[in-house]
Amino acid sequence: MKKTRFEFNELPYRTLEKFGLTQDMIEDLPMRVLDELCDGRHSPVLPVRVSDENGEVIESRTRFAFYRLDNGQVEVLFYPALKSSPLERYDKAQQTQLLDGKAIIADAETADGRHTKAFVQIDRETKQVMSVPTPIIGRNLQVLAEELHLGQTEVNGIQHGEPMTIVVDNDPVTVGIDLHARTGIRFCAGDERKWHEQSKREWDKYTFGVYGCWVMDDEGNLDYVPEEEYTEELWNEQKKNAERNRAAGLHK
Repeated sequence: MKKTRFEFNELPYRTLEKFGLTQDMIEDLPMRVLDELCDGRHSPVLPVRVSDENGEVIESRTRFAFYRLDNGQVEVLFYPALKSSPLERYDKAQQTQLLDGKAIIADAETADGRHTKAFVQIDRETKQVMSVPTPIIGRNLQVLAEELHLGQTEVNGIQHGEPMTIVVDNDPVTVGIDLHARTGIRFCAGDERKWHEQSKREWDKYTFGVYGCWVMDDEGNLDYVPEEEYTEELWNEQKKNAERNRAAGLHK
């Protein structure tokens, strides 16, 4: 499987629709999310529904990502939300670090069955265990260390899952390993507490698209409401959103 750039017109909408994710729902995701999907990165955690062998509808939540087969066809992989993380292969100390949200370096198996060292971290939203080979993020850490003049002790701390707060232009900036970030390393203006708070992707309560609206509840779950099912509250929010966008355009 090769990760490459994907175009909108080749995405496997028919497969996604079997899981309750229509083309309208996908196209109404924020443009930054669509760009990430087309780069082969994971989606936000979205609702899915399928029918079992008895015809019962089962609802769940999952991330997904696209990949390209050797014949050029684009397929989709799902990363469903789990009740608990599968951590049996890690020792007690590693499990404690992972459950604290930290990245660790551990043995991992590649897609072709080879064993290698990898950065490992739990996706807090799905409880899936993510891993990235150490040379990839190690190289990025090396560039970071040179840019910010970090010593080996500081780099070692970041490698072992400890976010590091430094001062840049008199302001605190925290950097740490986050396997959801494009480079595997995430920056945040502020201290370590801010860094952890920022770890959830930023969504407004209402994200309006062309065909409907993605609504985030108080627990951070996203659900989609098509325009024909808008409540009075949603129509009012759409009007406010349009007015804000119009005002922002006038002040450019």
